Amino acid sequence: MIDEDYYSRSSVVRRLYPTEGIASEDHAGLEQRAIALLLVLLFMAATGAGALAALLLKSWTPNLHMSLFGSSPKGYWYLSRTSGVVAYALVWYSMALGLLITNKLARIWPGGFSAFDLHQYVSLLGLGFSIFHMLVLLGDPKIHLNLIPLLIPFGGISYRSLWIAAGQIGLYVMAIVTLSFYVRQRIGKRAWKLIHYASFLLFAFVLLHGVFAGPDSNEMWAQGMYWFTGSSIVCLTVYRVWVTNMRAVKRNAQKLSAVSRQLSDS
Repeated sequence: MIDEDYYSRSSVVRRLYPTEGIASEDHAGLEQRAIALLLVLLFMAATGAGALAALLLKSWTPNLHMSLFGSSPKGYWYLSRTSGVVAYALVWYSMALGLLITNKLARIWPGGFSAFDLHQYVSLLGLGFSIFHMLVLLGDPKIHLNLIPLLIPFGGISYRSLWIAAGQIGLYVMAIVTLSFYVRQRIGKRAWKLIHYASFLLFAFVLLHGVFAGPDSNEMWAQGMYWFTGSSIVCLTVYRVWVTNMRAVKRNAQKLSAVSRQLSDS
């Protein structure tokens, strides 16, 4: 049996890509299950590898052990930095996929159903990395953070508090947008679309957080990443607005043509 989320997804893709047909829906249903199974297997493998690494950490990698459990650990800080970059890249990728779907460019690659699946799963993965990026700092004894400053904007973090708060707010917006995939049938299409418009606010927040609070922002690779991702989202958004306007013009022209034919017939 195909779940209601699949029907929700099918209705969206059918509306945007009507030519993909019922056969594509059947293929997409199998593809969705394959992706879900792959994610479960990857999660189980990662969990098992993490548990094994924890057992062998002290004997096999003493430097890494000291980095996490020594008197002056730095591993938590590096894990937070790395996961933050990964989370930002996933947010950008999800945002770009969403724009490709609504612009119908996803028909070229990777296809309507595949793009919708990727958009949904990448959003969830980005949320997971973002939460890890935040919570892993609890293990750093040099920072001395507890959960309250991490969860509440302007709740006590003095380091670039405005831009840290932008990241925290962005995390909450990301959670709302991502989890809305799973309640679309209950909240309705209009509410779901309104929630998804918050993705633009989300991307702006995480971009500002990365540029002004990220410790690697002065590095050439980081600047290149922010310029590329930011400009690509702007270009895709401009194209989306242009396509939407062109569709509206086309619809109005068709209506005027129909009215003209009716008047001429009468």
